[in-house]
Amino acid sequence: MAITAAQVKELRESTGAGMMDAKKALVETDGDMEAAVDWLRTKGLAKAAKKSGRTAAEGLVAVAVDGGVGVAVEVNSETDFVAKNAEFQTMVKDIAAAALGVSDVEALKAAVVNGKPVSELITDKIATIGENMSVRRMAKIEADTVVTYIHNAAADGLGKIGVLVGLKGGDEAFGKQVAMHIAAANPQGLGEADLDPAVVEKEKQIQIDIARESGKPENIIENMIKGRMAKFIAESTLLGQAFVVNPDLTVEKAAKEAGAEIVGFVRLEVGEGIEKETEDFAAEVAKAMQG
Repeated sequence: MAITAAQVKELRESTGAGMMDAKKALVETDGDMEAAVDWLRTKGLAKAAKKSGRTAAEGLVAVAVDGGVGVAVEVNSETDFVAKNAEFQTMVKDIAAAALGVSDVEALKAAVVNGKPVSELITDKIATIGENMSVRRMAKIEADTVVTYIHNAAADGLGKIGVLVGLKGGDEAFGKQVAMHIAAANPQGLGEADLDPAVVEKEKQIQIDIARESGKPENIIENMIKGRMAKFIAESTLLGQAFVVNPDLTVEKAAKEAGAEIVGFVRLEVGEGIEKETEDFAAEVAKAMQG
C-alpha cells in the first residue's frame, strides 16, 4: 500500500524517529502504525531519536593520514565514559579513515563504512550504547608532509585534541614539535591573513578605547595602538608565536632554521564552542525521583 506523508508525520511525532526511519518502518509493516512503532523499537531507532535532543559535548577527535592528505574528525557523545568505550573508539577510527576520501562533513555522513552510511552507523550506535552522538566536524589538509599529534590520547590516533601540520621541507620530528606547540598555544590562524577580520577589528576598537582613556596625545595613541595590535597578531598567529621548544624564536624563524615551510594546520578540540547544559547533582537526583 502507498504510505502517506500524514502517516509518516504521525509516526515521527509518536516515536521521535527520523523521517527516513519512520517511512521505512511503515513500508516494512504495510502501513500498520502499531506494528511500525514496534519495528522502530526493535531496531532501537525510536529510543535513539528520543536522545537526539541531548547535548553531546564529550567524545573524541581522530586523526588519519594517507600520503600527503591528513584529516581530523570530531565525533561527540554525551559523556566521557562513552569516549573510553572500545566500540565507540573503533567506530570513530573507521569514520576518520572514511573522511580521507570526502571533502566535507555532510559528504562524510553519507559515506559508507562497514556497509552502512555513517549517519546510520551513528544511529545504530546511539541505540546500542544509549547516548546521543554526532559527527560534528572534520577538517582536511594537503601538503608534501602531514604530521599528526593527539593530546590526551585515549587510544592510538584518538584523543581530546587532534592536530595536523602541513609541511614543505623539514622533517617529521620538527613537524611533531610544531603540532605539540599548536595543541598547547591554540593559534587562531597561520598568519595575519588567516585571522577573522571581525576579531581583529574588535580587538582594535578595545585597544583604541583603552589608549584614549590614558588621555595621551593622538599621535602617541596611534603608536600605542599599532604596537598593541602587532603584539595581538603575533600572539594569535602560529608563525608569530614564540616557539614553545625555544621561546627565543618565533615559530616562523624556527621553521626557517629547520629548512621547513609550514603551509597549514588544523586543531580540533572536543566540545569547543558547544554550550553544555549544566545541572547540579542535587537537582539531577530530585528530577530522577520525580520520575
